[in-house]
Amino acid sequence: MCPGTGEKPGVLRHRVALKLGMWGGFTLVEILVVISIISLLMGILGPALIKVRMQAQHIRGAADQRQVVKALLLYAVDNEDRFPPSVATIGFDEHWNWSEPTTLTGVTERSLQNRSMSAYVTDYIASASLMSCRNAPREHEYLEDAWNAGEDWENPDVPDAGIGPFTSTYCFYWSYTGFLGPGRQFKGPSGLVPRAGESQLMMSCYFGFDHWRSREVYSSCEKFKGAGVTEETPFASAYYWSGLSPDVDLSTLKIRLHAGYLDGHIGSYLPSEVLPMEVIVNRETGAPYEPGLGPGVFFLPEDAVR
Repeated sequence: MCPGTGEKPGVLRHRVALKLGMWGGFTLVEILVVISIISLLMGILGPALIKVRMQAQHIRGAADQRQVVKALLLYAVDNEDRFPPSVATIGFDEHWNWSEPTTLTGVTERSLQNRSMSAYVTDYIASASLMSCRNAPREHEYLEDAWNAGEDWENPDVPDAGIGPFTSTYCFYWSYTGFLGPGRQFKGPSGLVPRAGESQLMMSCYFGFDHWRSREVYSSCEKFKGAGVTEETPFASAYYWSGLSPDVDLSTLKIRLHAGYLDGHIGSYLPSEVLPMEVIVNRETGAPYEPGLGPGVFFLPEDAVR
């Protein structure tokens, strides 16, 4: 007999074994039920988690734009209330035209003007990652190198092409001029106190149509339904999303874009709340590139156009 139990040892071991069998494991059916429940929960929670992650990226992107705008405001305070010239130009001396507003480093410098944005504001912007939208497919591998090199940037992928340009997935509109229609121009702010006719729009997410790298489709740094990845090129052009034909209803693009303004606030807008702007190829006449040529259309938030 076992002390304190009155049971024979063999009977006690049998009862203990039965209890361990009852409480020490799961049957195959129970395991399958648990797996099914977990799979169901993941199916329910997965889209919600993706949405939360995207929302977090939007918040971080808006914060990045706010930092860039504040950096430019500080630059202006230190430079007689004026913003730096736009580096989105092509050509020499007085023989130049505008380039796309996503330009961070131009092909050439003009008289008394740098070709690199970082040459002006590198002391005010701590990280080059602020200059590229977080929701783009990925950051360009040379972004940090090009930003730090400034005027000395040379593209290692195209040694025969010389110094080379560098573009972003943000659009930068201070000191920039674009085409809105016959007799109408968009003019970005040139200083802390805008001149007559100047907008207060400082920068925005890229949203456009018919870019030379993705003809006759919409493009954006924000991912939209039906979009694929337009990859970087040897000419240091950023990754972005593109797809959908010209007849798409913009109200069906469920993405939220951001824009930074002169007063320091960051606004949000939808693809259906925009106005088209084109790049000026002839400064004397204000004419834009012909359709099918150049960087295409850049969409501005409606409230940025007076």
